[in-house]
Amino acid sequence: MTDHPPRLAATLTAIDAANAADPDTGEGTAAALLYGQRMTAELDRIFPDASEVLRIAARGQHVERWLLPRDSYPEGRAGYLEWRREQGRRHAARLQGFMAKAGYDAAAQEQVGRMLRKEGLKRDRQVQALEDVICITFLKWYFLPFAEGRDAEELDRIVTRTALKMSPEGRARVLREFDLPEPFVAAFRA
Repeated sequence: MTDHPPRLAATLTAIDAANAADPDTGEGTAAALLYGQRMTAELDRIFPDASEVLRIAARGQHVERWLLPRDSYPEGRAGYLEWRREQGRRHAARLQGFMAKAGYDAAAQEQVGRMLRKEGLKRDRQVQALEDVICITFLKWYFLPFAEGRDAEELDRIVTRTALKMSPEGRARVLREFDLPEPFVAAFRA
């Protein structure tokens, strides 16, 4: 593990402790903890010089996600988007609390909040970097199980939306690193 400044190490430790309580241990460890570790690994690989706030946002992007189940919102895209917005607000508030306790100032806390709420996507370099890491982590670790049982049209729509959220550099990385089925390649070439 990389040596981190004390306040970053304290914040990451708090995130991991919170996520270790995830009752979903289907892969042998708490799902939220594993997700945060995978996000950090991809961030370190893609953006090795990432700022502290980007590191916090990546590790805590799904902090305590299980506390607000998806089925507590209506089915369909509108319900999903409402649930996702609320998750972004909740995750931001939780990380900001960890950051305040570790000694981060209000500006750094707000910056993490903007990242988790995806404010400035396509305009803010760090928000976009986080989104690229999210998408690559999804494709690498979660897409295949997610795709099971879904029809081709729905998967095409999801892959296209994923690609549209990414930067040109992120899409190029996907094309280099993943052996995508031909129908999905076009989404990342756009």
